[in-house]
Amino acid sequence: MQRASTKQEDLPTLIVLVGPTGVGKTALSIRLAQYFDCSILSADSRQIFREIPIGTAAPSDEERAAVPHYFVGTRSVTEPYSAATFESEVLELLPQVFAESSSSTALLSGGSMMYVDAVTKGIDSMPDVPEEVRSAVWERYAAEGLDGILAELRLLDSVYYKAVDPKNYKRVLHGYEVCLATGRPFSSFHTGQQKARPFRIVKVGLTRDREELYERIDKRVELMIEAGMVEEAQRVYPLRSLNALNTVGYKELFSYFDGDIDFVEAVRLIQRNSRHYARKQLSWWRRDPEIRWFHPDAWEEIIAYIHQ
Repeated sequence: MQRASTKQEDLPTLIVLVGPTGVGKTALSIRLAQYFDCSILSADSRQIFREIPIGTAAPSDEERAAVPHYFVGTRSVTEPYSAATFESEVLELLPQVFAESSSSTALLSGGSMMYVDAVTKGIDSMPDVPEEVRSAVWERYAAEGLDGILAELRLLDSVYYKAVDPKNYKRVLHGYEVCLATGRPFSSFHTGQQKARPFRIVKVGLTRDREELYERIDKRVELMIEAGMVEEAQRVYPLRSLNALNTVGYKELFSYFDGDIDFVEAVRLIQRNSRHYARKQLSWWRRDPEIRWFHPDAWEEIIAYIHQ
């Protein structure tokens, strides 16, 4: 729990609800929002896109009617969006959301790790990369692959080279772009300092036994397919090169549409990759000592923790 002031009782409260995909955040977030008479701010980097509600498990119309939601279906997949933009927009909106709540509370709920950290901790400001530099880097990557770029990145920024996942081409390319555009190591822009926030932050993490979580994930994928995810993916297939669609569920269906795999294999891969993503989410958040973990059914314990 972040202590932003010695007079916490005078501060509005931001409840931060995190947890892996499929754990049950949506249902509990609505119950909490109704209890605290507050709105929900979705911290999901894909639910923000209006074209893909099924495959991102976005709140239904009924759920959104029950509680005001922000950052759900408000952007197009064709519009670039980042954690830095999300941080700025949330911080601008929060005073209004706090004022509208009888308990001066807002609920940030979601599974996108960088989006949650952007709001609660802040992210370092990064310099803009000129379009000509970005285009040149991506053209080189398309023509030559990543090996040569990694070798140069090692010389330009050995710190970032050691830290970045060499298989995560987007992060490799972004770090390399910044080095070229600024003449400085990409890592030099990372201060590691947490930004002060003018509100109390209470972080609640949801978890389940692994077997229970995996069963829920597999079942949820089946329900998405029944709800029309294949048709949804077909509608955005012409836009498949966009970063917004480089997402579990769509990537596998695009491979099916391309004839690379059959439908049964596509569904199996969506389930498997969703489980892998859940493990990644948990690994990320387990490093945050400010998160208190609960089973989603532990209502009384969760409420008591938020009130303390």
